[in-house]
Amino acid sequence: MREHDQAVESAMEGELALLTPKVRRSPERVGALLHPDFHEFGASGRHWSRAAIIASLAATTEPAARPVAVSALRGVQLAPDLVHLTYDTEYDGSRAHRSSLWRRTEGHWLLYFHQATPFSERAT
Repeated sequence: MREHDQAVESAMEGELALLTPKVRRSPERVGALLHPDFHEFGASGRHWSRAAIIASLAATTEPAARPVAVSALRGVQLAPDLVHLTYDTEYDGSRAHRSSLWRRTEGHWLLYFHQATPFSERAT
């Protein structure tokens, strides 16, 4: 596997892990995947800090929750230490286009930035 492919694959693995209930409800697991300077513009329009998203996920993710449904996951390596992912999600009837930037930091791929934009069937 080429280095480019490995970078994208590593970012995708991390992204998909962050969408599983088991990881989402664990502050330690989420924190291990987020860059120290992480921030997010959520589907609600809210700006999330690293600490706020870790706390919110731990408090709101039910153990029996189902994973977020993902489609059209794609990735491209923009620079040696930067990968951009795009994909769509559906959860409890809500859909969003998503975009993530993953940075290799001290040998680990960490989520640096995430944005979600809600959409409906009519908008696709």
